[in-house]
This record gives sequence, C-alpha cells and structure tokens, in this order.
Amino acid sequence: MAGKRAATATRSRGRASQPRVSVLVADDHLTYAEALAEALRARGDLRVQVASLRDDLVAAAQRSRPQVLLLDLDTRGPAVAELVRRLRAAHPEGRVLLLTGREDDYLRALAVEAGAAGFVSKFTPLASLARLLRAAAAGEPVTEREELARLGRVLRHRRQQEATERQRAGRLTPRQLEILQLLADGVPPREISERLGMSHFTFRTHVQNILTRLGVHTKLEAVALAIRHGKISARV
Repeated sequence: MAGKRAATATRSRGRASQPRVSVLVADDHLTYAEALAEALRARGDLRVQVASLRDDLVAAAQRSRPQVLLLDLDTRGPAVAELVRRLRAAHPEGRVLLLTGREDDYLRALAVEAGAAGFVSKFTPLASLARLLRAAAAGEPVTEREELARLGRVLRHRRQQEATERQRAGRLTPRQLEILQLLADGVPPREISERLGMSHFTFRTHVQNILTRLGVHTKLEAVALAIRHGKISARV
C-alpha cells in the first residue's frame, strides 16, 4: 500500500514538473464540455478552458491562445472544415483536434484537409485523451500516417463521385427537371400527369429515364441528387 502511494506521488510530482498544456474545449453541449474540462484539469498539467460552438470560437481562440483546441465534430457537419480553416488562420500556432462519437470518414477527411491535426473518439479513455493532448501540444503526430493516407483516398473518391453526379444532373432535360420539382413539392404522380397533360404510362417512362440518367434507383434518390446539385429547390 505504501509503495502504491509513493508511486502515485511520484507520478503526480512528474506531471507537476511538466510545463502546463493549454487546451480549449469547444462543444455545443456545455455540460459535456465542462465535465470533460474538469476531468482533464485533474490530470495536473492541463490548463483547460471551455467555449461554446454557438459563440465566436475564432475570437475565443485568439483570446485564450490555446496550444490545443479540442473541437466537437459531430454537431458541425461539413461546415467544420471552414471553421478549422478560420481557426488555423487566426491562431496558426495552435493545433486543432476533432472530438467525435461517430464514424464519418468524409467529415474527418474534410477536417484534416482543412488543417486539423487529427481526431479523437469520444470513447477514448481519459488518460489516453490527456496523452494525445500533450502529444499534439508538443507537435507530435496524433493520427497514424496510414490513416491520413486512407482519409485522403476517401476524399478523392467522394469528390470524383460528386463530379460524376454533377455531370449526370447537368444532362437532365427541362421536362425532367419539371417532373423532379413537382415530386420535390410533394405533388402525387397522378396529379403530375394531369398537370403536364401526359398519360400515367408516359409519366412512368419519364421517371425511368430520370433514374437511368442519374444512376439512382428511386424517385427519392433522384430528387435528393437534383436538390444537392442545385437543379431544383427543396420543398419549404
């Protein structure tokens, strides 16, 4: 027992002798962020502040000048990439780590491309998270090179896919776009046929041609693709 207490005291003195690492935890859920910050502060060598993603995070980072910014990925979606770029431009000496509870290679790839140093799972044990924060502050890699290369391939594949979709959407005829817009507006197929003065058989032929041209299997997928590429508008 005495030996264990001595070992614990030695580890505590070792952490206390290390330079303190400044961290800014940014999350939409402040209760979670504050709980995480409190747990990290207990490590001894981590100086942790909290910010909300609803506030001006760039201004908060400029004020506190953290060595590491731990940013929640899950609530930002693709917009996280632009936020990472702004943070890196405003505070280039700080490193951005993405905290995530889900597997989304595309979002991770976007964030890394924008300048994030890597990502951390929300299921990471606290001791491991503290080690990653120290490593990031020291300029050490926090994501394996092979993983970064894999994410790069994911991003290239996604962009090739989007380019192909754009080309397909660009080949839709005015009549096909009219049908898709009516479908997006929630107009039933029979009513679309009547409005456009065509038989139900002709309508079904148009729909099949749309699906073939877009390389999708359902009307819902066709509508979603056309909206995504700005060919029709979403129903309000």
